[in-house]
Amino acid sequence: MSKQETKKRRLTGSYRKRGENSWELSVSSGKGMHGKRHRATKTVKCKEKDVEKHLALFVAEVEKGQYIEPSKMTLEDFSKRWIRDYADKKLSPMTRAGYLARLDKRILPALGHLKLEQIKPLHLSDFFSNLEEDGMRLDGKKGGMGVDSIIQCHRVLSSILKMAVSLQMIPENPCLRVKAPSPPKRNLSVWDENQTMAALVALQSRPLVIRTMITMAALTGLRRGEMLGLEWKHIDLVKRTARIVQVSQNVTGTGVITKEPKTAASTRLLALPEMVCSLLKTHKTAQNAKRLQLGSKWMESDRLFTTWNGRPMHPNTVNKWMREFIAEYNQDKEEGDRLPVIRFHDLRHSAATIMITQGIDVGTVAKNLGHSRPSVTTDIYYSALMTAQARAADKMDELFSGAVSAK
Repeated sequence: MSKQETKKRRLTGSYRKRGENSWELSVSSGKGMHGKRHRATKTVKCKEKDVEKHLALFVAEVEKGQYIEPSKMTLEDFSKRWIRDYADKKLSPMTRAGYLARLDKRILPALGHLKLEQIKPLHLSDFFSNLEEDGMRLDGKKGGMGVDSIIQCHRVLSSILKMAVSLQMIPENPCLRVKAPSPPKRNLSVWDENQTMAALVALQSRPLVIRTMITMAALTGLRRGEMLGLEWKHIDLVKRTARIVQVSQNVTGTGVITKEPKTAASTRLLALPEMVCSLLKTHKTAQNAKRLQLGSKWMESDRLFTTWNGRPMHPNTVNKWMREFIAEYNQDKEEGDRLPVIRFHDLRHSAATIMITQGIDVGTVAKNLGHSRPSVTTDIYYSALMTAQARAADKMDELFSGAVSAK
C-alpha cells in the first residue's frame, strides 16, 4: 500500500491506518512560542467508512479548544467524555442520575484532579476506605457510606477507566485490582399469609385507590414502577390479564418519566386474580366519574393510578400511602397483633414468598415476577423454598404413612 493510499488529507486534519480497524488522527493546532507547529493526535478504532466522520469530530474538538493531550488529561476532564459518550447514551435516566450524583459529590472531589495515568490501585483503595468513615454519607447522617453506595462508586470509576483503556489513554484499568465490597446478605421483610389477610381486610375502610394499589401489589408481586406505568389499554378485565410494557420512575432533576422495562423478561403478560379485577372495575368507574367532574382540568394519561387531575402519579406517593396505612393499622393493636413495618416494594417479596410456600412452582413464580431465569428467583427466595420443601416432605408422610416400616 502506497503512502498516498495510507494517508489522506482533509482541511486541517489527516489520518493514517495503524492496524486492523485502527486509525491515527492528526489535526494542526497552531504554532507555539517558537514558531513550531503543534499537531494534536489520537487513535480511534472504527471501520474505514467511518474514519472521515471521526476525523471531522476531532477537528471540531480541537478548533473549539476542547481537546486535551492524553498525558495532561485528568479524571475530571475524561469524565466529561464518559458522560457524553456513555452515560448520556447507554444508561437509563434513573441509573444515570445516580451515577452522576456519585461522580459529582464523591469521586471527583477526591480524585478528579489526578491525571489518568497517575491513578493507581493504591489511590482507589484509600478512596474506598475513606468512604466508610464517619461524615461521608450524602444525606448528612452520622456514619460512613453504605455498602451499596460504595459499590456504586466502584462501578462508576471502573466504567470510566475501562473507557480510558479502550481509547488507549491508559494501559489497564486500576479498578480491576481493587475489589469492590460484597453486598450484605439481607433477610427479606415480608408479610406471611395471615398478615396479608389481615391487611387486605383492613384495607376495606381505606380510600379506593389506596385499597386497589396495595391489594394489587400484594396479590401479584408487581413492582411499583410497573404498576404506575400501567394504562387501561394494558388491562383486559374479561381475560383477567395485564400487559407489562413500560414502567414509571422519578428521576432527580427531571421528574416522572416513562420508560421500557429494564429487561426483556420484565415485559410480560400477567394473569390477574379475580378479586383484583373486581377492584379495578370499581376503581375505573370512580376514575371516570372524576374525569367527568373535572372536565377540561383532567389531564388524560390513561394511567390506572394518577394524581387528582389525571397526571401520572409520583412514585413517592405510593411509599407514603404504605407507611400511613401500616401506622394507622398498628396504632391501637397489641404488640403481637401488629403488622410488621415493610416497604411497598416488600409486598412483591411477600407475594412471591406466599406463592412458593403454597406450592406454586418456581418457574411460574419467576415469570410472574419478570425474572430472567428461575435461578434468580431461587437465590432471592431460598428460605421460602426450604419451607415449601419441608411441606412437600410432610405431604409425602401424609399420603404414605403406614406403608413403610422402619423395622
